[in-house]
Amino acid sequence: MGEEIRFDGRVAIVTGAGVGLGRSHALGLAARGARVVVNDLGVSTDGQGGSGSAAEQVVDEIRAMGGQAMAHGADVADAGQVADMVARTMEAWGRIDILVNNAGILRDKTFAKMDLSDFRKVVEVHLMGSATVAHTVWPIMREQKYGRIVMTSSASGIYGNFGQSNYGAAKMGVVGLMNVLALEGARDNIRVNTLAPTAATRMTEDLLPPEALEVLQPETITPGLLYLVSDDAPTRVILGAGAGVFAQSRIYETPGVLLEGADNTPEGVAASFGAIHDGTGQRELPDAFAQTRKFARKAAEARGLVLPWGED
Repeated sequence: MGEEIRFDGRVAIVTGAGVGLGRSHALGLAARGARVVVNDLGVSTDGQGGSGSAAEQVVDEIRAMGGQAMAHGADVADAGQVADMVARTMEAWGRIDILVNNAGILRDKTFAKMDLSDFRKVVEVHLMGSATVAHTVWPIMREQKYGRIVMTSSASGIYGNFGQSNYGAAKMGVVGLMNVLALEGARDNIRVNTLAPTAATRMTEDLLPPEALEVLQPETITPGLLYLVSDDAPTRVILGAGAGVFAQSRIYETPGVLLEGADNTPEGVAASFGAIHDGTGQRELPDAFAQTRKFARKAAEARGLVLPWGED
């Protein structure tokens, strides 16, 4: 099984950690030695209300097992409150090594019936909340040349789910955020990944049958999260997790088809779409310019030109 993964001396912030997945993650980190900031606004699943009791209960659980923890009720989408949480963490423990962006809400409706204020609020919490907390801890992680950040996505964002346009947009948005932060953080040993969990939580208890809820416990997912924030973690990985099953989701691009001159028309695209769609030879691209290089290279080679870069 390899060397035990530990977090002794590490400090972690887990957002939305009062219940469900966040609670499981906070307890899992603490059990392996991390000092944990349990962040939870204490709202309902749709973002209403507010209470610090859930976060305090998790802190009590961690302390009862001999760990160190503190609660903070920052709204992750409020930069001022997040700054206070980060400042208090630094005052208490002097560093921040791990950020788990887990906080979220649901306001499900079909797109036709959804008020845009509900669309905006869900994106604000999931996407802007993840960006706000990451942006606040980023200078600290760069300074200490160490950081592990995990975004929380969902199959609803990666693959789509009826009635969740706001949630799906936000959850795919954090994947894009991960892609860029993984590139920008590499030189400072900041590794950024995404967890895409399917779990029995307050958000899913009314959507899944009892038999599914029984096996989809949050505790079956947390081991994947702990790996993604470990010293030897990968970076820029989307890890699907549920019921003890783990899989990596990837975004591929087909080789593509060059259409020139009279063939470069809508009709030409339509006629060639079978070849454009063909997945033979598809691969992951390391960054946006890899696509630019690929397309330019394909066109240049057809003209007998040599571009100043090789294959990615």
